[in-house]
Amino acid sequence: MTAIDELLRRNAELGDIVPGDRSTPKPSMQVTILTCMDSRIRVFEIFGLKQGEAHVLRNAGGVVTDDMIRSLALSQRKLGTREVLLVHHTDCGLQLVTEDDFKDELERDSGLRPTWSVEAFREVKDSVRGSVNRVRRSAFLPHRDTVRGFVYDVRTGVLTEVV
Repeated sequence: MTAIDELLRRNAELGDIVPGDRSTPKPSMQVTILTCMDSRIRVFEIFGLKQGEAHVLRNAGGVVTDDMIRSLALSQRKLGTREVLLVHHTDCGLQLVTEDDFKDELERDSGLRPTWSVEAFREVKDSVRGSVNRVRRSAFLPHRDTVRGFVYDVRTGVLTEVV
């Protein structure tokens, strides 16, 4: 059995028991949470979210890239969100690579050098600050005042705000 087969089996067993409002794509709390794709970050559990309350965006590192700005712009302009909560975390995989080394590896294996940035970092708090600033400076986003960034400790579950 593949991992996908196992997930489909679990979904069939789950049924329709997930609480929350599914009547509209507009999040009732008017918030977007942008975080890392790391499987240790259980966004709905961390914040006690129900379906329909928040948009959740994920990528490697939880960094604000052009694609995240695209999603945030749609979320704010068409679906009514007004706040952005950024959550990076301790022990992130992006701290294990460097921009040039990873691009060199991809170029060596594929013959093509990526045009996109890896967004590797050493200090997670610096990455949070950079992402908060990208949201605050984006002309595409009408709601840039309530943007807050945090570091989630994957071992303790503690969220620490980055100023």
